[in-house]
Amino acid sequence: MIAIPKPCNESISKYLKEWGTLEKYTLQESSLGKLFHVHCPDNRDIESVLLKVSALNDFYSTNIYDTYTVAKHILKLSIDSRLKAGDRTLVNDLASVNTGGKVRNFYSFASKYCSHHKADDFPIYDSYVDKMLRHYRKVDKFSKFKNDDLKSYPVFIKIIESLREFYRVDSYTLRQLDIFLWLAGKEYLPNYYK
Repeated sequence: MIAIPKPCNESISKYLKEWGTLEKYTLQESSLGKLFHVHCPDNRDIESVLLKVSALNDFYSTNIYDTYTVAKHILKLSIDSRLKAGDRTLVNDLASVNTGGKVRNFYSFASKYCSHHKADDFPIYDSYVDKMLRHYRKVDKFSKFKNDDLKSYPVFIKIIESLREFYRVDSYTLRQLDIFLWLAGKEYLPNYYK
């Protein structure tokens, strides 16, 4: 069995360098950066929000089948001041959307939407990051969180901050740790679909 690398300067630096070589992802990220920061920096009109929701949904395959309803939900919440303030409760508010008469939880999408506005304040939650945090909890006991705690965004942030402190990698931003956890998770704990 191959040992999963610990969060340390050497392994984080290795994965950050690797990230820079992944043309598909870096081009998607720079395209989203242009959309979110140059063309549609705020969330005050349906066209801007719908463009951002649709682009994220496509690039990240978030399986949102009703992007219009999600965009209307975001618009209704008037999120710009909360984004600017780094209000981490915003992610869970964005995630809960009534679509087709059913309330759906688009938690990973919501973290991505906020992250693309302010990456260092809003790291991305996804299945690889989730698996890696659970792995390090089991192996090194860096934190005593419950699995469901990862779905409360403010608690998710505290868990990543605990990891940063435990492994003494506090020179890295939340976004850099997010990239490390995602790439390492993708390599060592991949999702298998039947």
